[in-house]
Amino acid sequence: MAKVLSALYLLYAGMIFIALMFIALPFVLAVTTLCKPLTGKRLGLFFLRCWAWGFSLLSFYWVNTKNAVLVNRSTPHIYVGNHGSYLDAIAVCISVPQSFSALGKIEMASIPIFGWIYKRMVIMLDRSNKESRERSVLTLKAAINAGQSILLFPEGTMNKTAKPLGDFYDGAFRIAIETQTPLQPFVILNNRKLLSRVEPLSARPGLITTVFLPAVEVAGYRIEEVDLLKRKIYAMMEEVLLKGY
Repeated sequence: MAKVLSALYLLYAGMIFIALMFIALPFVLAVTTLCKPLTGKRLGLFFLRCWAWGFSLLSFYWVNTKNAVLVNRSTPHIYVGNHGSYLDAIAVCISVPQSFSALGKIEMASIPIFGWIYKRMVIMLDRSNKESRERSVLTLKAAINAGQSILLFPEGTMNKTAKPLGDFYDGAFRIAIETQTPLQPFVILNNRKLLSRVEPLSARPGLITTVFLPAVEVAGYRIEEVDLLKRKIYAMMEEVLLKGY
């Protein structure tokens, strides 16, 4: 019976997701087509925030944000967070207080409707293609140089393991050192419990909490110390995830 109820709830949430995407689509397409790239991204993100708030309220996936006061909004950051659920997209749209460009897998662009927005708003990465990897790094650095924050999930994919965090890729930390941009770690709590990638039929409504951790300055780090910086951020995030805040 529980799985039947979860399936019905997922169907309802999916219908809300698609309906609101249809509403947001023309606005995102318009601003990203007619405006300069950076302005288009910022306006597009505004409409995505509206979509995320609407989905959150109507699907009963509420988002609570803690410690946003720790974020210095006057300077670009490299946001790094855990990735364990499709709900993470809702959480970051609502919780991240700055305009940002996100890095995402190219496979997501093939999803109907969602993919049309995804192509306009996300810096796409094909990990199997060296040129794509190099191009995405250059695009991320260009966004930072233009005064835009960027957002990456350093696990590279959704965490399907029993561990609170998957292993991190170097990318975000290497870019941070090379551009001397502070890292802004955050964790998303309860996302895997409410909508698990492994067991989607255990889905249920509830509260997602985004917790911002203190920013980490990278001044003084050398490129040879990428692993040291990566381990530091991993430990900070893991501690909060294990405590559940």
